[in-house]
Amino acid sequence: MRRLFSSPYLFWALLALPAVPMLISLTSDPGAAENLLHPSGEFSARFMIIAMMITPLRMIFPKAGWLNFLMRRRRALGVAAFLYAALHLVLYVLDEGALAPMLAEFTELGIWTGWLAFAIFVPLGLTSNAASQRWLLAGWKTLQRFVYPAAVLTLVHWIFVNNNLGQALVNFLPLAGLEAWRIWKINTGRQTAAA
Repeated sequence: MRRLFSSPYLFWALLALPAVPMLISLTSDPGAAENLLHPSGEFSARFMIIAMMITPLRMIFPKAGWLNFLMRRRRALGVAAFLYAALHLVLYVLDEGALAPMLAEFTELGIWTGWLAFAIFVPLGLTSNAASQRWLLAGWKTLQRFVYPAAVLTLVHWIFVNNNLGQALVNFLPLAGLEAWRIWKINTGRQTAAA
């Protein structure tokens, strides 16, 4: 039983689960793309947030087994965030139906921030594998740090596309708080070491 729960395939199946009803709905009714835009984007953002929260949480709870479990699967969470972002983009293209309406709204803050966040996600998603990590060496970690500007862009996209500051902040504030604490902790540690 323990082996089943530690299986990466089961974890991937759980990550894919929210996409199943979306894809079924889309294949039965192509007009459903508009209604699926928001949930696909939310799952992308939430998986990204969970992946980013793991490191600061491990600093607070270094012996928590469930965090070690998630740490070993953090790359999968990041790839899932990218794949849901790709699904979100496909649904957006299907909903718009043509290039002209997409170009017409491209300069809106809520739109271009989404495109830019996705552009950052592409190299992050494509290099989230062991082969890329070996090939890029120290550059791999530098590249993966671009998730931070992508997260800020995703937050702005969420706020301005949905005109809903509250819902976006409910999702992003825990991450912001943990990251602020992590930066403070690292800086405090450096100052202590220097003294």
